[in-house]
Amino acid sequence: MKSFISLTLTLSLLAQSHASSLIPRQEKNPAWSVSNFNSLITFGDSYTDESRLGYFISHNGSAPPPGTLLPESFSTPGGGRTWPRYVVQYTGSTVNGEWDPQMTLYDYAVSGAVCSNEITPRRLPSINNNFPSVLEYEVPAFQADLVSPRINATPPEPYFTPPLTAASAVYAVWIGTNDLGVWAFITDSQIPGKVLSDYTSCVYDVFDGLYASGGRMFVLMNTAPLHLAPLYANASAHGVGPNQYWMDKPSNLTEIAETMHEYTSTVNNIFKYQTPFETLVAKRYPGAQFALMDMYSLISDIYDDPTAYLNGTDVTSWMYDNHCNVNQTVCVKSDNGTNPDGFLWYDELHPSEQTDRVIARNFVEVLNGTSQYATYY
Repeated sequence: MKSFISLTLTLSLLAQSHASSLIPRQEKNPAWSVSNFNSLITFGDSYTDESRLGYFISHNGSAPPPGTLLPESFSTPGGGRTWPRYVVQYTGSTVNGEWDPQMTLYDYAVSGAVCSNEITPRRLPSINNNFPSVLEYEVPAFQADLVSPRINATPPEPYFTPPLTAASAVYAVWIGTNDLGVWAFITDSQIPGKVLSDYTSCVYDVFDGLYASGGRMFVLMNTAPLHLAPLYANASAHGVGPNQYWMDKPSNLTEIAETMHEYTSTVNNIFKYQTPFETLVAKRYPGAQFALMDMYSLISDIYDDPTAYLNGTDVTSWMYDNHCNVNQTVCVKSDNGTNPDGFLWYDELHPSEQTDRVIARNFVEVLNGTSQYATYY
Protein backbone atom coordinates (compact mmCIF):
# COMPACT_ATOMS: atom_id res chain seq x y z
CA MET A 1 0.00 0.00 0.00
CA LYS A 2 2.82 2.42 0.85
CA SER A 3 4.49 1.77 -2.51
CA PHE A 4 1.20 2.40 -4.28
CA ILE A 5 0.71 5.70 -2.43
CA SER A 6 4.29 6.69 -3.25
CA LEU A 7 3.78 5.90 -6.93
CA THR A 8 0.50 7.84 -6.98
CA LEU A 9 2.19 10.85 -5.38
CA THR A 10 5.03 10.72 -7.88
CA LEU A 11 2.66 10.58 -10.85
CA SER A 12 0.65 13.43 -9.36
CA LEU A 13 3.75 15.57 -9.03
CA LEU A 14 4.69 14.87 -12.65
CA ALA A 15 1.20 15.69 -13.85
CA GLN A 16 1.20 18.95 -11.89
CA SER A 17 4.58 19.79 -13.36
CA HIS A 18 3.30 19.16 -16.90
CA ALA A 19 0.21 21.27 -16.29
CA SER A 20 2.25 24.13 -14.85
CA SER A 21 4.44 24.13 -17.96
CA LEU A 22 1.45 25.29 -19.97
CA ILE A 23 1.39 28.59 -18.06
CA PRO A 24 3.75 31.27 -19.44
CA ARG A 25 6.73 31.09 -17.13
CA GLN A 26 7.47 34.81 -17.21
CA GLU A 27 4.23 35.21 -15.23
CA LYS A 28 4.88 32.26 -12.96
CA ASN A 29 8.67 32.29 -12.57
CA PRO A 30 10.60 35.50 -13.28
CA ALA A 31 13.85 33.51 -13.44
CA TRP A 32 12.97 32.77 -17.09
CA SER A 33 13.27 36.21 -18.64
CA VAL A 34 15.80 36.84 -21.37
CA SER A 35 16.67 40.20 -19.82
CA ASN A 36 18.18 38.32 -16.85
CA PHE A 37 20.94 36.66 -18.86
CA ASN A 38 24.30 38.11 -19.85
CA SER A 39 26.22 34.85 -20.36
CA LEU A 40 25.29 31.95 -22.66
CA ILE A 41 27.42 28.85 -22.07
CA THR A 42 26.97 26.02 -24.57
CA PHE A 43 28.07 22.40 -24.73
CA GLY A 44 27.65 19.86 -27.49
CA ASP A 45 28.85 18.80 -30.92
CA SER A 46 28.96 20.13 -34.50
CA TYR A 47 25.39 21.37 -34.22
CA THR A 48 26.73 23.99 -31.78
CA ASP A 49 30.52 24.25 -32.33
CA GLU A 50 31.97 27.47 -33.74
CA SER A 51 35.73 26.91 -33.87
CA ARG A 52 36.86 24.60 -31.04
CA LEU A 53 37.51 21.47 -33.11
CA GLY A 54 39.37 23.66 -35.59
CA TYR A 55 41.69 24.72 -32.78
CA PHE A 56 42.44 21.08 -31.90
CA ILE A 57 43.19 20.25 -35.54
CA SER A 58 45.40 23.29 -36.14
CA HIS A 59 47.35 22.72 -32.91
CA ASN A 60 48.25 19.04 -33.36
CA GLY A 61 45.49 17.83 -31.09
CA SER A 62 46.21 20.24 -28.22
CA ALA A 63 43.28 21.88 -26.46
CA PRO A 64 42.92 25.66 -26.17
CA PRO A 65 44.75 26.83 -23.02
CA PRO A 66 42.52 27.89 -20.12
CA GLY A 67 41.47 31.49 -20.57
CA THR A 68 41.26 31.33 -24.39
CA LEU A 69 38.11 32.94 -25.75
CA LEU A 70 37.75 31.40 -29.19
CA PRO A 71 36.66 33.57 -32.12
CA GLU A 72 33.33 33.68 -33.90
CA SER A 73 33.18 31.65 -37.10
CA PHE A 74 31.23 32.33 -40.27
CA SER A 75 32.00 28.86 -41.62
CA THR A 76 30.71 26.25 -39.18
CA PRO A 77 29.56 22.70 -40.03
CA GLY A 78 26.16 24.20 -40.87
CA GLY A 79 27.65 26.42 -43.55
CA GLY A 80 27.57 29.75 -41.72
CA ARG A 81 27.12 31.10 -38.23
CA THR A 82 25.79 28.70 -35.64
CA TRP A 83 22.59 29.03 -33.58
CA PRO A 84 24.06 30.33 -30.27
CA ARG A 85 25.78 33.15 -32.16
CA TYR A 86 22.39 34.14 -33.53
CA VAL A 87 21.00 34.06 -29.99
CA VAL A 88 23.60 36.70 -29.12
CA GLN A 89 22.54 38.72 -32.16
CA TYR A 90 18.82 38.46 -31.47
CA THR A 91 19.17 39.52 -27.83
CA GLY A 92 21.48 42.46 -28.48
CA SER A 93 20.70 45.93 -29.76
CA THR A 94 22.24 48.95 -31.46
CA VAL A 95 22.73 51.96 -29.20
CA ASN A 96 23.78 55.28 -30.77
CA GLY A 97 24.96 53.42 -33.84
CA GLU A 98 27.10 50.98 -31.83
CA TRP A 99 26.40 47.28 -31.44
CA ASP A 100 25.60 46.46 -27.82
CA PRO A 101 25.34 42.70 -27.16
CA GLN A 102 23.41 41.72 -24.08
CA MET A 103 25.06 38.31 -23.85
CA THR A 104 28.56 36.92 -24.23
CA LEU A 105 28.79 33.46 -25.78
CA TYR A 106 31.14 30.90 -24.25
CA ASP A 107 30.97 27.95 -26.63
CA TYR A 108 32.59 24.71 -25.44
CA ALA A 109 30.99 22.48 -28.09
CA VAL A 110 33.33 20.37 -30.22
CA SER A 111 32.36 19.00 -33.61
CA GLY A 112 32.24 15.21 -33.47
CA ALA A 113 31.78 15.12 -29.70
CA VAL A 114 29.75 12.56 -27.82
CA CYS A 115 28.59 12.81 -24.25
CA SER A 116 31.27 10.44 -22.97
CA ASN A 117 34.17 8.58 -24.55
CA GLU A 118 33.58 5.92 -21.92
CA ILE A 119 30.40 5.02 -23.83
CA THR A 120 30.83 5.80 -27.54
CA PRO A 121 34.41 6.83 -28.32
CA ARG A 122 35.03 8.02 -31.88
CA ARG A 123 38.55 8.35 -33.29
CA LEU A 124 39.77 11.43 -35.17
CA PRO A 125 43.06 10.69 -36.98
CA SER A 126 43.91 14.37 -37.53
CA ILE A 127 44.35 14.86 -33.77
CA ASN A 128 45.57 11.29 -33.13
CA ASN A 129 42.94 10.89 -30.44
CA ASN A 130 39.24 10.51 -29.83
CA PHE A 131 37.00 13.48 -30.45
CA PRO A 132 36.92 15.47 -27.18
CA SER A 133 33.72 14.62 -25.32
CA VAL A 134 31.35 16.73 -23.25
CA LEU A 135 31.87 14.95 -19.94
CA GLU A 136 35.61 14.35 -20.12
CA TYR A 137 36.69 17.53 -21.95
CA GLU A 138 34.05 20.26 -22.36
CA VAL A 139 32.88 20.49 -18.75
CA PRO A 140 36.47 20.39 -17.34
CA ALA A 141 37.47 23.06 -19.89
CA PHE A 142 34.69 25.30 -18.60
CA GLN A 143 35.73 24.62 -15.00
CA ALA A 144 39.34 25.51 -15.83
CA ASP A 145 38.23 28.81 -17.33
CA LEU A 146 36.39 29.64 -14.11
CA VAL A 147 39.74 30.12 -12.34
CA SER A 148 41.76 31.52 -15.25
CA PRO A 149 42.34 35.07 -16.50
CA ARG A 150 41.42 35.77 -20.08
CA ILE A 151 44.42 35.33 -22.38
CA ASN A 152 45.54 38.41 -24.31
CA ALA A 153 43.06 40.71 -22.55
CA THR A 154 44.29 44.30 -22.16
CA PRO A 155 44.02 45.29 -19.39
CA PRO A 156 43.95 41.83 -17.72
CA GLU A 157 40.48 40.67 -16.75
CA PRO A 158 38.76 37.48 -15.57
CA TYR A 159 37.76 35.07 -18.29
CA PHE A 160 34.06 35.44 -17.51
CA THR A 161 33.32 39.15 -17.71
CA PRO A 162 30.92 40.07 -16.15
CA PRO A 163 31.24 37.32 -13.54
CA LEU A 164 28.84 34.42 -13.77
CA THR A 165 26.00 34.35 -11.28
CA ALA A 166 23.28 31.79 -10.63
CA ALA A 167 20.68 34.07 -12.21
CA SER A 168 22.61 35.67 -15.08
CA ALA A 169 24.30 32.66 -16.71
CA VAL A 170 22.33 30.11 -18.71
CA TYR A 171 23.81 26.75 -19.72
CA ALA A 172 22.64 24.82 -22.78
CA VAL A 173 23.50 21.18 -23.53
CA TRP A 174 22.69 19.68 -26.94
CA ILE A 175 24.41 16.35 -27.42
CA GLY A 176 23.40 13.02 -28.96
CA THR A 177 23.77 13.29 -32.71
CA ASN A 178 27.09 11.44 -32.71
CA ASP A 179 26.26 9.24 -29.71
CA LEU A 180 23.40 7.65 -31.63
CA GLY A 181 25.04 7.81 -35.05
CA VAL A 182 27.81 6.42 -37.21
CA TRP A 183 30.68 4.77 -35.33
CA ALA A 184 28.50 4.73 -32.23
CA PHE A 185 25.16 3.09 -31.40
CA ILE A 186 23.69 2.77 -34.89
CA THR A 187 26.75 0.88 -36.11
CA ASP A 188 27.03 -1.13 -32.87
CA SER A 189 30.33 0.60 -32.15
CA GLN A 190 29.68 1.50 -28.52
CA ILE A 191 31.79 0.10 -25.69
CA PRO A 192 30.61 -3.50 -25.15
CA GLY A 193 27.77 -3.61 -22.67
CA LYS A 194 26.82 0.06 -23.01
CA VAL A 195 23.18 0.87 -23.78
CA LEU A 196 21.14 3.96 -24.65
CA SER A 197 20.37 4.70 -20.99
CA ASP A 198 24.12 5.05 -20.35
CA TYR A 199 24.11 7.94 -22.81
CA THR A 200 21.09 9.62 -21.22
CA SER A 201 22.56 9.14 -17.74
CA CYS A 202 25.72 10.83 -18.99
CA VAL A 203 23.72 13.93 -19.92
CA TYR A 204 22.58 14.33 -16.30
CA ASP A 205 26.17 13.72 -15.17
CA VAL A 206 27.07 16.74 -17.30
CA PHE A 207 24.50 18.82 -15.45
CA ASP A 208 25.94 17.51 -12.17
CA GLY A 209 29.29 19.06 -13.10
CA LEU A 210 27.73 22.36 -14.18
CA TYR A 211 25.59 22.50 -11.04
CA ALA A 212 28.62 21.84 -8.84
CA SER A 213 30.34 24.75 -10.61
CA GLY A 214 27.57 27.16 -9.71
CA GLY A 215 25.16 26.80 -12.64
CA ARG A 216 21.46 27.03 -11.86
CA MET A 217 19.73 27.92 -15.16
CA PHE A 218 19.82 24.97 -17.56
CA VAL A 219 18.44 24.19 -21.01
CA LEU A 220 18.47 20.55 -22.08
CA MET A 221 17.93 20.29 -25.83
CA ASN A 222 16.73 16.84 -26.82
CA THR A 223 17.85 14.91 -29.89
CA ALA A 224 16.87 16.01 -33.38
CA PRO A 225 14.73 13.77 -35.64
CA LEU A 226 17.84 12.25 -37.17
CA HIS A 227 15.82 9.76 -39.23
CA LEU A 228 14.81 12.76 -41.36
CA ALA A 229 18.39 13.83 -42.03
CA PRO A 230 19.65 12.60 -45.44
CA LEU A 231 22.40 10.62 -43.71
CA TYR A 232 19.87 8.37 -41.95
CA ALA A 233 16.62 8.81 -43.93
CA ASN A 234 14.95 6.00 -45.84
CA ALA A 235 14.62 5.97 -49.63
CA SER A 236 11.16 7.59 -49.65
CA ALA A 237 12.59 10.48 -47.62
CA HIS A 238 15.52 10.72 -50.05
CA GLY A 239 18.18 9.16 -47.84
CA VAL A 240 21.67 8.92 -49.29
CA GLY A 241 24.02 6.02 -49.86
CA PRO A 242 27.77 6.04 -49.12
CA ASN A 243 28.89 9.59 -48.39
CA GLN A 244 31.48 11.75 -46.66
CA TYR A 245 30.22 10.79 -43.17
CA TRP A 246 29.55 7.11 -43.80
CA MET A 247 31.79 5.93 -46.61
CA ASP A 248 30.80 2.26 -46.41
CA LYS A 249 27.14 2.83 -45.62
CA PRO A 250 25.06 -0.29 -46.31
CA SER A 251 22.09 -0.25 -48.64
CA ASN A 252 19.37 -1.09 -46.07
CA LEU A 253 18.14 2.52 -45.78
CA THR A 254 14.77 1.61 -44.27
CA GLU A 255 16.35 -0.41 -41.46
CA ILE A 256 18.78 2.42 -40.74
CA ALA A 257 16.02 5.04 -40.68
CA GLU A 258 13.69 3.03 -38.47
CA THR A 259 16.50 2.14 -36.06
CA MET A 260 17.45 5.80 -35.75
CA HIS A 261 13.79 6.73 -35.33
CA GLU A 262 13.56 4.22 -32.49
CA TYR A 263 16.74 5.50 -30.84
CA THR A 264 15.81 9.19 -30.92
CA SER A 265 12.25 8.53 -29.75
CA THR A 266 13.49 6.35 -26.91
CA VAL A 267 16.08 8.74 -25.52
CA ASN A 268 13.76 11.73 -25.88
CA ASN A 269 11.11 9.93 -23.86
CA ILE A 270 13.72 9.25 -21.20
CA PHE A 271 14.53 12.98 -21.10
CA LYS A 272 10.82 13.78 -20.94
CA TYR A 273 10.26 11.73 -17.80
CA GLN A 274 13.68 11.68 -16.12
CA THR A 275 14.04 15.45 -16.11
CA PRO A 276 10.97 16.06 -13.91
CA PHE A 277 11.93 13.07 -11.79
CA GLU A 278 15.45 14.37 -11.14
CA THR A 279 14.29 17.94 -10.50
CA LEU A 280 10.96 17.50 -8.69
CA VAL A 281 11.15 14.08 -7.03
CA ALA A 282 14.80 13.18 -6.48
CA LYS A 283 15.73 16.84 -5.85
CA ARG A 284 19.02 16.25 -7.64
CA TYR A 285 19.53 19.95 -8.44
CA PRO A 286 18.06 21.99 -5.57
CA GLY A 287 17.49 25.61 -6.49
CA ALA A 288 18.06 25.02 -10.21
CA GLN A 289 15.69 25.80 -13.07
CA PHE A 290 15.42 23.48 -16.09
CA ALA A 291 13.94 24.02 -19.53
CA LEU A 292 13.60 20.92 -21.69
CA MET A 293 13.66 22.21 -25.29
CA ASP A 294 12.01 19.90 -27.80
CA MET A 295 14.37 20.04 -30.78
CA TYR A 296 12.76 16.90 -32.20
CA SER A 297 9.41 18.66 -32.61
CA LEU A 298 10.89 21.95 -33.78
CA ILE A 299 12.93 20.41 -36.60
CA SER A 300 10.06 18.05 -37.48
CA ASP A 301 7.81 21.10 -37.85
CA ILE A 302 10.31 22.71 -40.22
CA TYR A 303 10.45 19.46 -42.18
CA ASP A 304 6.67 19.19 -42.41
CA ASP A 305 6.04 22.85 -43.31
CA PRO A 306 9.26 24.29 -44.75
CA THR A 307 7.70 27.38 -46.30
CA ALA A 308 6.73 28.59 -42.83
CA TYR A 309 10.36 28.60 -41.70
CA LEU A 310 12.71 28.69 -44.69
CA ASN A 311 13.37 31.41 -47.26
CA GLY A 312 14.46 31.49 -50.88
CA THR A 313 13.14 30.75 -54.31
CA ASP A 314 13.12 26.98 -53.89
CA VAL A 315 12.28 25.79 -50.38
CA THR A 316 12.90 22.14 -49.52
CA SER A 317 12.98 20.12 -46.33
CA TRP A 318 14.56 16.92 -47.60
CA MET A 319 17.28 18.10 -50.01
CA TYR A 320 20.54 19.56 -48.80
CA ASP A 321 22.76 22.35 -50.06
CA ASN A 322 26.40 21.21 -49.91
CA HIS A 323 27.21 18.05 -51.87
CA CYS A 324 30.65 16.49 -51.35
CA ASN A 325 32.11 13.31 -52.74
CA VAL A 326 32.97 10.46 -50.42
CA ASN A 327 36.57 11.64 -49.96
CA GLN A 328 35.55 15.29 -49.40
CA THR A 329 37.85 16.38 -52.21
CA VAL A 330 35.10 18.00 -54.28
CA CYS A 331 32.09 19.89 -52.89
CA VAL A 332 29.39 21.58 -54.95
CA LYS A 333 26.58 23.85 -53.74
CA SER A 334 23.05 23.36 -55.04
CA ASP A 335 21.94 26.15 -57.43
CA ASN A 336 25.55 27.37 -57.35
CA GLY A 337 25.00 28.55 -53.80
CA THR A 338 22.26 31.04 -54.69
CA ASN A 339 19.58 29.58 -52.43
CA PRO A 340 21.24 28.58 -49.12
CA ASP A 341 18.30 29.71 -46.98
CA GLY A 342 15.90 27.41 -48.81
CA PHE A 343 17.31 24.24 -47.25
CA LEU A 344 16.60 22.62 -43.91
CA TRP A 345 19.86 20.67 -44.19
CA TYR A 346 23.25 22.09 -45.14
CA ASP A 347 24.69 18.66 -45.90
CA GLU A 348 23.79 15.04 -45.19
CA LEU A 349 23.80 15.60 -41.42
CA HIS A 350 23.90 19.25 -40.39
CA PRO A 351 21.06 21.77 -40.20
CA SER A 352 21.54 24.80 -42.42
CA GLU A 353 22.32 28.32 -41.26
CA GLN A 354 18.69 29.25 -41.89
CA THR A 355 17.59 26.39 -39.64
CA ASP A 356 20.03 27.67 -37.02
CA ARG A 357 18.32 31.06 -37.21
CA VAL A 358 14.99 29.36 -36.52
CA ILE A 359 16.52 27.45 -33.60
CA ALA A 360 17.97 30.68 -32.21
CA ARG A 361 14.68 32.55 -32.37
CA ASN A 362 12.95 29.72 -30.55
CA PHE A 363 15.79 29.49 -28.03
CA VAL A 364 15.25 33.16 -27.16
CA GLU A 365 11.61 32.29 -26.47
CA VAL A 366 12.83 29.47 -24.22
CA LEU A 367 14.88 31.98 -22.25
CA ASN A 368 11.80 34.17 -21.95
CA GLY A 369 9.77 31.30 -20.53
CA THR A 370 7.27 31.47 -23.38
CA SER A 371 8.33 28.77 -25.83
CA GLN A 372 5.81 26.25 -27.15
CA TYR A 373 8.78 23.91 -27.58
CA ALA A 374 9.89 23.97 -23.94
CA THR A 375 8.72 22.44 -20.70
CA TYR A 376 9.93 24.14 -17.52
CA TYR A 377 10.83 22.57 -14.18
